[in-house]
Amino acid sequence: MSAQQLSDLIRFARHNSPFYRDLYASLPPSVDRLTDLPVVDQKSFWAANTLHDSRVLTGPLSEATVYKTGGTTGSPKFSVYTRDEWRTFVTTFGQGLVDTGLRPGHRVADLFYAGELYASFLFVLDSLAHAPVDNVRLPIGGGAPLESTIPTLRDLAAQVLAGTPTTLCRLAEQVLASGVRLDSVELLLFGGEALFDDQRRLLATAFPGAEARSVGYASVDAGLLGRPVPGSDARVHRAFTPHSVVEILDDSTDEPVTEPGRPGRVVVTSLFRRLMPIIRYPAGDRAEWTGTGPGYFRILGRAEEGVRVGPVSLYTQDAQDAVASADTAGQVVGMQLVVRRWEGRDGLVLRLATAPGDERDTDRRESLARAVVAELETVRPLYPDSVRAGFVHPLSVEWARHRDLAVNPRSGKLVRVLDERPTA
Repeated sequence: MSAQQLSDLIRFARHNSPFYRDLYASLPPSVDRLTDLPVVDQKSFWAANTLHDSRVLTGPLSEATVYKTGGTTGSPKFSVYTRDEWRTFVTTFGQGLVDTGLRPGHRVADLFYAGELYASFLFVLDSLAHAPVDNVRLPIGGGAPLESTIPTLRDLAAQVLAGTPTTLCRLAEQVLASGVRLDSVELLLFGGEALFDDQRRLLATAFPGAEARSVGYASVDAGLLGRPVPGSDARVHRAFTPHSVVEILDDSTDEPVTEPGRPGRVVVTSLFRRLMPIIRYPAGDRAEWTGTGPGYFRILGRAEEGVRVGPVSLYTQDAQDAVASADTAGQVVGMQLVVRRWEGRDGLVLRLATAPGDERDTDRRESLARAVVAELETVRPLYPDSVRAGFVHPLSVEWARHRDLAVNPRSGKLVRVLDERPTA
């Protein structure tokens, strides 16, 4: 990134976007360093970026594609790209696909979700079309019935499956249940959410000849974030220089983190988006620099992916770690946190999915449930303390199949936390 690129973007945003003009009102007329700029506040950004009369956009909405995004706020908002911005987006992301293991001639099934203004299906399909290696694209989509998807994958000898981990796991579960073999599959490209060890086990069972890798790190609101890095850790990515700038900021001070291994929140600046500028925008994730290469960072999970049960704050990673420690036999292939309220108190239910066939061994499941609860209470002792004080109900486990886990109907992503408490 040159100082000229950044200073020109800042000047353009200040002159044409009322939101950025107000945000930078107290700054000197000439600013050319990111650290001189405030970090965008998510709530203020989306309050200003309304569908009509947006104060974020730098011009009229006369030539663009409109996509719906949850952003990091949980409710759908709208993100826009001009045709030139979209072309840059997919071309740059497509270049990173060679780092996933995409080879010339690969037959790639796009199992991401389409329609309802959702971007991922089109984004991946266009990125494949702009990749620097020839490939055969199979636009199946994540909403297609598994009963028709599996024969299609088999008949077309698909070699690469691209989708969310939840979609890939549901497909894997159906493959195992039906007894169909998809021996041609050699690469599983996941995106949109993290892939956990329990899910890897399910995928490895259904597709024993396939390797699971990140398709890349991007979002429709934040744009380009991270290009895949070949290696064993699929969480490691590198910045899409010079198209975007990734910063990792201290959780408390917002000062830039420079040393490897120190976690912080991810903030991104897009240098190619002008209609809807993205300047020091929180991506909603936490990460750390790896120190293994220029701009290399490891994604650590969502910045605020957790739940409060009574007086207890608990994160999905806490539950994932508890399951990983207790589940030495690899029974669990998926998990959700379900929060309910009854008899005047909150309660947390761990909904655990098992592989086909495991549901018959009730004794082993009951033993595993006790072990998982014990592990989680060890790392979050405030929970059992709150149970004894009468503030919350005891932790419990609810068993399910992977297909029973709740997903976002629009994106197909697993809903990590279900809050079923009444709001009125």
